[in-house]
Amino acid sequence: MSESLGSAVPLSTTEPRPAAAQRVLPLRRPGRWIASAIVLVVVAQIVHGLATNPFFQWDRFQYWFLRPTILDGLLITLEVTFYSAVLGLLGGILLALARLSRSPVLRAVSWVYIWLFRSVPLIVVLLFLYNFSALYRTLTLGVPFGPAFLTFDESRLATDMVVAVVGLSLNEAAYAAEVVRGGILSVDQGQHEAASALGLPKGYQFTRIVFPQALRSITPNYVNQLIGLIKGTSLVFYVSLLDLFGSVQSMGSTYPGDIVPLLLVATAWYLILTSVVSVVQFYVERYYSRGALRSLPPTPLQKVRTGLRDLRARVRKEAAI
Repeated sequence: MSESLGSAVPLSTTEPRPAAAQRVLPLRRPGRWIASAIVLVVVAQIVHGLATNPFFQWDRFQYWFLRPTILDGLLITLEVTFYSAVLGLLGGILLALARLSRSPVLRAVSWVYIWLFRSVPLIVVLLFLYNFSALYRTLTLGVPFGPAFLTFDESRLATDMVVAVVGLSLNEAAYAAEVVRGGILSVDQGQHEAASALGLPKGYQFTRIVFPQALRSITPNYVNQLIGLIKGTSLVFYVSLLDLFGSVQSMGSTYPGDIVPLLLVATAWYLILTSVVSVVQFYVERYYSRGALRSLPPTPLQKVRTGLRDLRARVRKEAAI
């Protein structure tokens, strides 16, 4: 019995390789490399075409980019966007609260307003307001079918800036109302019940409990509206307000040979404005995500640092092997 045990042959004579010599090879993905190569070729072709095509006249683009006329139009675009965004958001909050109100009158009026201004094109609203003095030469405040307390001359009150801001604000409020209403409805119903159980006033519940939580949902959606508003300001040119696009159009009619570089100037400035808004959006979303996420999303600078650190660690690992 002992001899048979002593003469037993081991099942395997292969010794395990040292841990340092073992490598885990990543899964090959040729399709990803082929798609990346095709995209890089297409991007290179586009960049090469933009850089070498004389039709774009990049020297004239550089000449017009910081001209005082363009910068004055850019300033008007920023003013119109700021006033319209603030007034549109405030109007959207009021309309959203009216849609959520228990009053059937407030709900009906808010629904009709939103339905109307989401249905009518913005250019029609601006042109209608621009010609509003033809319908009402004076505006009065008083008792309906009774005496008037205040009277305004509409032609003096409705300047080009006022018409542009009012038209954009009315249109923006209709869309902002649905964004705000969706954000409020996204807050868990238990938050409303807990605030009511504590006996907090309705206004305090909304400003300190409900609305801050709703901002997590409102911010990305309203920033999309804000970006659309920045581009929508180009329509105020049709109400005789020379914003960025209006200045480009005016210079293009004066210098017809520079139409393409002038349009590229407007495109570049709109890209800059929307990019700045997108950066602000990231940090606002990051701020309001506190308490909802276990860890805050990394900033672009933190992503770059992490990528460089991982790259150095990978290089050291490859060198050690």
